[in-house]
Amino acid sequence: MISRREALTGAIAGALAVPFLPRLADAQGAAQIRISTAAPPSDFLAKALEQLKAEVDAANAGLNVSVHVASTLFKQGTEVPALQRGNLEMSTMTTFEVAQQIPELGYFNRGYLFKDHAHLRRVFDGPIGESYRAIVAEKMGIEILATHYLGTRQVNLRQKRAVKGPADLAGVKLRMPAGPEWLLLGRTLGVSPVPMGMPEVYLAMKTGTIDGQENPLSILNAAKLHEVSEQVVMTSHMLQPVLFSIAKPVWDKLNADQKKLLKAAAIKAAKWGDGARLADEASIIDALKGRGLAVDVIDLAPFREAANKAYDGAEATKAWDLAGLKRIQDA
Repeated sequence: MISRREALTGAIAGALAVPFLPRLADAQGAAQIRISTAAPPSDFLAKALEQLKAEVDAANAGLNVSVHVASTLFKQGTEVPALQRGNLEMSTMTTFEVAQQIPELGYFNRGYLFKDHAHLRRVFDGPIGESYRAIVAEKMGIEILATHYLGTRQVNLRQKRAVKGPADLAGVKLRMPAGPEWLLLGRTLGVSPVPMGMPEVYLAMKTGTIDGQENPLSILNAAKLHEVSEQVVMTSHMLQPVLFSIAKPVWDKLNADQKKLLKAAAIKAAKWGDGARLADEASIIDALKGRGLAVDVIDLAPFREAANKAYDGAEATKAWDLAGLKRIQDA
């Protein structure tokens, strides 16, 4: 298992590989807001960010927003340290990246945490989400402007196999993002988790370096992973939020009108992305079947039971605020 210290150290080292680029203002005096994301350009997350940019550009409020998709500006996993070092203005931060620095909030990364999209929205749009954003701003120096539904994560395999429970995935080399809680999530599925950045996944699937990956179906589709896959297993192990986030020093230097505009644009873009992804998730199974993939809907009880056992007493969960976890489960 990668330790929290090792994961964070590696991310900082990656961020430092990018030259220091203090760009709060351009030559015309507009505040520069570069947004880095690992999302491929055809995914709804990338499209939502482009809508955010268009909304801000149209207001002509002295903000110069640029969107950098597919990890072309910063590698996946290095964006948060880049925000904190002043090398980057905005990113699509995950709850896993928050937990690397605030372990007590790691319960937001638990498999089978959210019941459905409505539950996720109740949590992040209510008092729990407000408290979460305040803690992140105070302890990480990062302001969360909006929460976007990234989708429900499913297992996607290079070669078809019969899967009824975690035991049937034993030995499967499944790509996971780096970090101890991601790897723990992988083990709840019964797989052998392999840390890897999203831009590397297509080739790794094609060559057999990995046996599969797990992501929302819309991301699988946008990244064209159906071209190197035979099967999707509907494990539905995580409904994942992603956080439109800005470095607090950058945020604090914006005037009141700019803050209002940027936050409103982020919330509007996230809401659009939620709706588009939900509609896509409702229709994409037939599209994937049409491309030749087997899409297996299975009984989730064995996976939920395995998750409960895996999280109970795991090293990565010892720092979790269990009262906070119960508040989400009861929300």
